[in-house]
Amino acid sequence: GSVYRNILEVAVPMTIAQLLNLLYNVVDRVYIGRIPEIGTMALTGVGLCFPIITLVTAFSYLFGNGGGPLCAIARGKGDDKEAQRLMGNTFVLLAGTGILLTIAGLLLYRPVLFLFGASGDTFPYAAEYIQIYLLGTVFVMISLGMNPFINSQGFGNMGMLTVLIGAVLNIALDPLFIFIFHMGVRGAAVATVISQCCSALWVLRFLTGKKAALKLQLPAMKLEWKRIKQITALGLSGFVMAFTNGLVQVACNSTLQIFGGDIYVAVMTVLNSVRDIFTMPVMGLTNGASPVMSFNYGEKAYERVKKAIKFVTLICVIFTVIAWIVL
Repeated sequence: GSVYRNILEVAVPMTIAQLLNLLYNVVDRVYIGRIPEIGTMALTGVGLCFPIITLVTAFSYLFGNGGGPLCAIARGKGDDKEAQRLMGNTFVLLAGTGILLTIAGLLLYRPVLFLFGASGDTFPYAAEYIQIYLLGTVFVMISLGMNPFINSQGFGNMGMLTVLIGAVLNIALDPLFIFIFHMGVRGAAVATVISQCCSALWVLRFLTGKKAALKLQLPAMKLEWKRIKQITALGLSGFVMAFTNGLVQVACNSTLQIFGGDIYVAVMTVLNSVRDIFTMPVMGLTNGASPVMSFNYGEKAYERVKKAIKFVTLICVIFTVIAWIVL
């Protein structure tokens, strides 16, 4: 069929999913900023945690955005067994790295937060949030990193549901834990972890269920160096982009803390929300187009791949120019 229609069928749900995923962070910021008396300090503290969250996301991209397209390429070649092994290896890499990041984060969060620009006033709020958030690292990595394998099988709406479930839960649970249970910043973190856990369970339920063309099975989880190398090589660009984005946030927060104090860091947290809202549709479109391009590449339908690249580029340029004018 039409390569444009194929892209939009996956990309539109993915774009909606990316915007919903953004709600995780934005909703937290909105509610936290409205906590009576401590809202601004609490918002600043949570803003200091986002480089750490970005780092977790970077590792999800490293494996998920590496393994997902390779899985689609293998399916395009008609090699479903290899596609299944790639999915199994990616799952083990995501889960294993998630456990390591959780341990490292819980051991090092104190010096890291001060390095990132925390002050004596904002550190308690940052520490309360990140201690609980880190407990959900494995859930974040599985939901973000394994979702591309749902999309690579052509189930764009199911991929969107992964994020929708988490986002809706987070929006509902945030006010409950923050204001009704009076848990403050801790409540926001608990709501986020529960939401991410539900998203991860949804992904695993689908990939092990009847609807999935490729199922996540134990024999395919045996790690092989050749596949690890392929997955990390392809996912490296996404990892570097997310990781350096985290470093920019660190540099900003540290500098703003020196020259403007906590209020400047709080302002930057709000501005990051605005920036994210306008850049997420581009991420959704390109991530949605990836399975279609990868499948066609596997089939050696190179003209269709070129068409797809031109189509996505044109839409992204038009959208970003309009977004720039609106801002």
